[in-house]
Amino acid sequence: MKLAAQKGPAMSHRISFSPILAAAREDLRSRRASRAARMTLVRELASYSTPADQIELDAILDRADPDAADEVRQLIHRSLAA
Repeated sequence: MKLAAQKGPAMSHRISFSPILAAAREDLRSRRASRAARMTLVRELASYSTPADQIELDAILDRADPDAADEVRQLIHRSLAA
């Protein structure tokens, strides 16, 4: 990220923090969205509560992308441990 010096006689040595603040805000937005999506997924996974539901979920995860399936399985194990 590049800091831009402001022009003008009174601001010849000031640095604009607008790009830094914008990047920080975007990072926070992204983190909040990720956290919200993860919590939604955890709630949805909790609805698979019966043994038949869990067998169905395992079958779904077996057909899914291995990396995504591992992430979901980790979420399931964390929520069971809590």
